[in-house]
Amino acid sequence: MWRIETQPEDLARTRFAVSPLFELIGLLRVLNGMGSRLPAAWAARLRPEFRRLRAEHSLDLVLALQSRREGASFLSPPPTGLAQTIEQDLDAVRATPLPVARPVIEKLLAGARSVPVPVLDVLRGPSPVLRVADALHAAWRGLLAADWPQLRAICERDVLHRAGDLSRSGWDGALEGLHPTVRWRNGAIEVRRRGSTQSASTTTLDGTGLLLVPSVFVWPGVAMHDEDPWPRALIYPARGISALWSPDSHAAPGALEALLGASRARILLALVEPASTTQLAHSMGLAVGAVGDHLATLRNAGLADRARVGRSVHYRRTPLGDALAAR
Repeated sequence: MWRIETQPEDLARTRFAVSPLFELIGLLRVLNGMGSRLPAAWAARLRPEFRRLRAEHSLDLVLALQSRREGASFLSPPPTGLAQTIEQDLDAVRATPLPVARPVIEKLLAGARSVPVPVLDVLRGPSPVLRVADALHAAWRGLLAADWPQLRAICERDVLHRAGDLSRSGWDGALEGLHPTVRWRNGAIEVRRRGSTQSASTTTLDGTGLLLVPSVFVWPGVAMHDEDPWPRALIYPARGISALWSPDSHAAPGALEALLGASRARILLALVEPASTTQLAHSMGLAVGAVGDHLATLRNAGLADRARVGRSVHYRRTPLGDALAAR
């Protein structure tokens, strides 16, 4: 079990971030059989490109630096905020000094079962960090770039929900429902490690706050970072993943669809949590302009309302909208 001891000032200094590169690494691990299984439709769509990248050996540079228990730390630089881009992540990887990367590479190669000779030559050559960063960039373009707006929208909606709980109810509210293995107890955040017989590991935030990172591909578990270069961070499954894996989860009942139209009915059901026009469009695969028109119709009918949150406008169902969606 991890135990994260907190101080009163940690609550105000806790922040959220999204990591494109962490999601890419998670997807690669899943596709390589090191994590949870992808839904059949996603696997069928992504595996041909995954196999193509492996056939070129470029992707094997990355996979050789992953094991079932850990991965190369320099491939997961800590995100700084919600606007993190893959370019920023890859720049951080490329900036890793070779004396820092070399021991990490050798440790993981020593534990690997078999690594192709061309891959070994690159990883033990003069510029392994740059070559691995290029391989990650190619994997991003081929496997995740097209889906990233949708995945980011899911993570952003999670942040909106959980940040509200954090401000209203403190740690207990923010951690409620985050994951079955996470709880707030006696002034500390406790994270149970499933299947582990190790004794409890305790760390303190020391007034620096906790970094909370919603993720799609960490599901069904959680990950804890408490070693440099990461700040103390908890990576957890974002709300709404089930809707991502099962596109029909927001399918409207026949009567609701007949009343509102298919797209408006889906949007009304999706507004179980507040969301912006862009987030809804990305998560549902609809045009932003079309979603805006549907939201205006729902507002005029008294089924949804809106409020400004920072620089964004977020929509949510009204009590009337809740009642109609529940039927």
